Amino acid sequence: MTQTYLSHITETLAGIEAEGMMKRERLITSPQGGEITVGDRDVINLCANNYLGLADHPELIKAAKAAMDPRGFGMASVRFICGTQDIHRELEQKLAAFLGKDDSILFAACFDANGGLFEPLFGPEDAIVSDALNHASIIDGIRLCKAKRYRYANSDMDDLEAQLIKARDDGARFTLIATDGVFSMDGYLAKLPEIVALAEKYEALVMVDDCHSTGFLGPKGEGTPAHHGVDVDILTGTLGKALGGAIGGYIAGPQPVIDLLRQRARPYLFSNSLPPSIVMAGIKALELVEQGDDLRTRLFENTKYWRAGLEALGFDLLPGEHPIVPVMLGEAQLAQDMAARLFEEGVYVSGFFFPVVPRGQARIRTQMNAALNRDELDRALKAFEVAGKACGVLK
Repeated sequence: MTQTYLSHITETLAGIEAEGMMKRERLITSPQGGEITVGDRDVINLCANNYLGLADHPELIKAAKAAMDPRGFGMASVRFICGTQDIHRELEQKLAAFLGKDDSILFAACFDANGGLFEPLFGPEDAIVSDALNHASIIDGIRLCKAKRYRYANSDMDDLEAQLIKARDDGARFTLIATDGVFSMDGYLAKLPEIVALAEKYEALVMVDDCHSTGFLGPKGEGTPAHHGVDVDILTGTLGKALGGAIGGYIAGPQPVIDLLRQRARPYLFSNSLPPSIVMAGIKALELVEQGDDLRTRLFENTKYWRAGLEALGFDLLPGEHPIVPVMLGEAQLAQDMAARLFEEGVYVSGFFFPVVPRGQARIRTQMNAALNRDELDRALKAFEVAGKACGVLK
């Protein structure tokens, strides 16, 4: 590698640092949970996607351990060669039943699921209409597809209808509306009833990425479609958030769609199968979720209490009902400084800034989970008060 090229990369990194946008990772030395150990410090964790607090649940750990002796450590193969155990199909069928779909297909992550979804199903004759704030994995997946691309402003139903009309007028054979179920940086829920109504009007399909809702939104945690009482054609999601927090993604939908994805979805065809321990823990996580009304109740009680506490202190919050509660700060460096001061006060959070969110909209995205208790929330609110005043966010 030439020194000229390395100098170019070094200059790019220096620019990121100068703008206050350098991302740094802290080393956690404990299991994921409501409180974690970072180095030798115990801190309250408010930035994990561990919505139901299952990441260190003893039943999931037990299931993962129990899988290794009879099933082995890893599959060392892709699914269609020799990488499919019976438990892979068991998990896929249980996911499908839980979500009310014909079948599902597993991937290493939902990023892979979204990356592999569009190209096998849609061609140059088709159209995909995508929300402007969709997750990067949806954007990347659509880029890999030859379908015509249309974008509508976030949750703007008038713009969505305009794009559907444009796709129709451009002669699209099939049209798919693609949206996050929950927009993860803001905690906003997609307007699925309106989206489904427009899809019916213009004979379009609907795909929803439900990563930030499966397990805790809707009856029994079935996700945003169930929460809104509507049906959508294709669901993608993850085992890496509320369903135990490990790794693994899926697509659920009609049988012919899943069958074609098994034949042609590149991340599925060319990636190793999920290891048995993750699969068995995923099956157990679904059982816990289906029985988890108490966890969902606690999660939303915590969310309401936390949001009210931050508002009483005077922080600028984005409105919403979701356990994602963004504290808006504006500038990247301020978000970094606030996160650092909160860590000093015993609270683990991360600053979010460009390119994760638009410039000028830097924030600390706090996230509630069912594992947090009232004492921890009160301590965290006090830490936010101290840090907010120290950083000039609060008077």
